[in-house]
Amino acid sequence: MTPAFVDLPLSGRTVSIEHAFIAPERTAAPLVVFLHEGLGSLAMWKDYPQTLCDAGGFRGFVFSRYGYGRSTPRPRDERWPVTFMHAQAHELLPRLFASVGIGAGDAPWLFGHSDGGSIALLYAAQFPGAAGGVVAVAPHVMVEEVSIDSIRAARTAYLTTDLRSRLARYHDDPDSAFWGWNDVWLDPEFRDWSILAMLRQVQCPVIAIQGEDDEYGTLAQIEALALTIAGSEQVVLHDCGHSPHRDRPDALTRAAIDFISRHAATRAHQGGVQ
Repeated sequence: MTPAFVDLPLSGRTVSIEHAFIAPERTAAPLVVFLHEGLGSLAMWKDYPQTLCDAGGFRGFVFSRYGYGRSTPRPRDERWPVTFMHAQAHELLPRLFASVGIGAGDAPWLFGHSDGGSIALLYAAQFPGAAGGVVAVAPHVMVEEVSIDSIRAARTAYLTTDLRSRLARYHDDPDSAFWGWNDVWLDPEFRDWSILAMLRQVQCPVIAIQGEDDEYGTLAQIEALALTIAGSEQVVLHDCGHSPHRDRPDALTRAAIDFISRHAATRAHQGGVQ
């Protein structure tokens, strides 16, 4: 993937967003948008988006959120609010899609990991009909103590190990990426964060996929999602932690391709867009 950049207004300023398309020549194929985790970026996906798109015959779109990768870093004095994922879903995504030509007639399939999964679900809830469906991989729908414990451990690792230098391979400003994510998750106000009430508005197909050994959340996350979004599907992956695209890539790819292909065919049969 060769990244490009687009400038967008966000919260009273202009930010540059790193992005790349995969196989745009597959004009009739479903478009899969990849939304990365809380410490992720376009580059940190490595070759997984290309692998999934090639295996399924899909198009793809990958980007680094504001504060991550080669996108505009977060200023050092800027602290993100507990609603930061809502802002990404409700403000940045619509503007990004409009700027790169993703819109009506091309409802994307959102493939989100961790925080990216939460953002994908929030987008689908806020804009019914705008997404073909959501593949939510290890999403957060509420805060659990295990999440806080792991994020607190990540803070210690960032301060005492080579984690910062390893993240610097993928982020122009690793402090922007790490502290933006870590500070808000460890904010006491974030303990009451939940998106379950809003998810009742989701109308598109949803599949939630989680590893049984996820160190950032228990299976209560996708179980709560199942009770909230009628008709949603759940897949539990054995021998898998928080990152199924690294721990169980083949199983994740099979589940995602099956889900997207089934529902894209149904939409086409009913006269909907892919």
